Amino acid sequence: MTVALRKQLALEPARPDTSFGPFKLLHALPWLILAAAMRVIAFGGGAVALPAIIVSDISVLLAFFATARQSIEAAGGQSSLGTLTLGEQFKLSFSILWRIMLVMIAAALSAAAIGYEASYHLMAGLDGMALDQFTHPGRFWSAWIAALVLLMIVRAERDDGKVALFAAIGEFARHGLWLGAAVIVLGSINVALAYGQEAVRSAIWNFWQTSSATQFSKNLIYFVFIFSFAMLRLWITLTILTLGLRQSYVRAD
Repeated sequence: MTVALRKQLALEPARPDTSFGPFKLLHALPWLILAAAMRVIAFGGGAVALPAIIVSDISVLLAFFATARQSIEAAGGQSSLGTLTLGEQFKLSFSILWRIMLVMIAAALSAAAIGYEASYHLMAGLDGMALDQFTHPGRFWSAWIAALVLLMIVRAERDDGKVALFAAIGEFARHGLWLGAAVIVLGSINVALAYGQEAVRSAIWNFWQTSSATQFSKNLIYFVFIFSFAMLRLWITLTILTLGLRQSYVRAD
């Protein structure tokens, strides 16, 4: 992937046989369904909350992998993510997960120390890459976490699967102009999406209360609503970050 991002992701148009249409995005859908289900279970609290959060985060990462491959190929690059077996994807997910968890824990504790009341929402940084975050700062935080995850994947592909957190942070610093701009744009879009999602949610709630449609139809509409926004958020996330990373390498050259 690194070769693609540094050399092959030049200003030439994307390959004509690459599509980033809705059917390509369906590769991420099963993982998003699992992530949403685990998130609901985690909200219930109890002994199953922590395992549910871990499964949810891994599911979002696997959805991220599937979408990252499509995004990079749509930009004219190449990615080896499609050659990874499911076991290799799980291994990569765990390697990234525990490192990102350390970052989120450190950020949450630091925010709590300075009096930020919603600091625990920073623990939803991974979930927020696909599912809606709880606060506006959290939405920008999820954008930065997504950029960090993408950089970790880039380095892992270059370094035979070795995941390096601090190297990825250093990479972000070196390309901070373009990647920082991409994170700001992405965070702003996430805020706008939150308002849009809330408006649609309210409309669906009114439909539920007033419509004579069957319960199956109502559930189907709600299902389409949740996962349409999840796939849209993931697609936008990878598109903006890939573009920012591509431009950072092109301008550096």
